[in-house]
Amino acid sequence: MSKVVGIIPARWGSTRFPGKILADIAGKPLIQWVWERASQATALSAVIVATDEQRIADVVAGFGGTAVMTRADHPSGTDRIAEAVRDLDAEAVINVQGDEPLIAPALIDELAVVITGPDEWDMATAAARITDPAEVEQPSVVKVVCAADGKALYFSRSPIPHWREKNGDGSGEPLYLRHIGIYAYRRTFLQQLVQTPPTMLEEAEKLEQLRALYLGARMKVLVTEHSALGVDEPGDVERAEQALKQAGLTQ
Repeated sequence: MSKVVGIIPARWGSTRFPGKILADIAGKPLIQWVWERASQATALSAVIVATDEQRIADVVAGFGGTAVMTRADHPSGTDRIAEAVRDLDAEAVINVQGDEPLIAPALIDELAVVITGPDEWDMATAAARITDPAEVEQPSVVKVVCAADGKALYFSRSPIPHWREKNGDGSGEPLYLRHIGIYAYRRTFLQQLVQTPPTMLEEAEKLEQLRALYLGARMKVLVTEHSALGVDEPGDVERAEQALKQAGLTQ
């Protein structure tokens, strides 16, 4: 397999939870949980935290991880990882979200196989089937629809696909997929992406992946059973600790 690196973008600022990346989760900072899980992926040649905050870099060094300092004015995590890998020897990059303490190493490995495979996808990401009907209507839950080969057709905060006529017996329910925010990029496409200004669709939905589709990216969506658990606000800490305990990762 070609060389693949995992980058965890980590910034201090967060509208709903400033400093969440260092929030204590069952005795460890959140970033350590993410780094440890990503480091269990066998396909990655390195796992690096990309940050603009010295406090985060110091904590990462303290638990034995590697951090690189990046500019503070990046508009997104994608721009931050593009800077972080600029001087690295790697064909592909996996952007691991820094607020998901239960990210599955197996999912990272699956994405690495896809992005370095013979089909030459520009990007790869993941989605899980939505089982709670309430999530279909929630704008915070991003939905994705795909072609037969798994190519992403569109992402939206609205319910897609729209079910125009339901059968009276409830059969034929559409397959709703919840997007999981982990991305694999071919390095060449990553550079093209960050050099392109935000597009109208991206601005409308506030979804950066729509810029990639606008550029014509071939983006593979892996449908997985690995659901994501993001820590977005202080109230999510207890939920994360319970999930880690249920997974047998804490006492």
